[in-house]
Amino acid sequence: MYAQTVLGPIWLVISAVLSSSVMTLVFGTIAGISTDGIPQFLFYLSGNILWMNFSGCVTGCADSLLSHAGLMGKVYFPRLCAPISVVLSRQFQFLVQTCIFFVVYVVLLGQGGNWGPTWWVLATPLLVIQLLALATGTGLILASATVRYRDIRVLVTFGLQIWMYATPVVYPASQIQAQWRWLYLLNPVAPVVECFRGAWFGTGTASLSAICISVGMTVLILVLGLWMFHRAQRKFIDTI
Repeated sequence: MYAQTVLGPIWLVISAVLSSSVMTLVFGTIAGISTDGIPQFLFYLSGNILWMNFSGCVTGCADSLLSHAGLMGKVYFPRLCAPISVVLSRQFQFLVQTCIFFVVYVVLLGQGGNWGPTWWVLATPLLVIQLLALATGTGLILASATVRYRDIRVLVTFGLQIWMYATPVVYPASQIQAQWRWLYLLNPVAPVVECFRGAWFGTGTASLSAICISVGMTVLILVLGLWMFHRAQRKFIDTI
């Protein structure tokens, strides 16, 4: 992504810091949305790096078959390798941005506050794995459909923007009114973000039922994605 650029991988840091700063200004300072006592920049950074990883994997998976179309026509390899390679390669970006999060986290934690880590931080790798599984499943579904219906490539970006605002990235789940909680339960990404914040900040409203529903939906979407991809891959070359 950053090949032949002057700053190179430094853009990985800039993108996370700059977008989180904009969120802090717009949603924290101007809109005055509560962050449940968590420093505003750190709150938005925590949700932002998770969402950037998820949306990047979904977008990359959805476009992986078309971007590798030339190679597929010349060399045989398992088609599933294309979207999987996208997900794995993006984890370097997530690792760099997570390091930025930890640096900011340690600095602000040293300044004191009514927040801090809990023992649930040990479950952070499981949250990341679930997020990647969900992104992979969603991406496989979209990749299978995108090969035949190219307009979906345009809709993916728009759909992810809407999905982000339906996820507690720029606001805490505690701000969701009771009559809209059912929408929160239908969003499998939401409990992942809330659990991450709950683990590192000691806040969050993710219930056991919400977590179980999220995990169940993740498994369902991943299985559905693999099934659709397997059925559609026989016609990939002819369609592409």
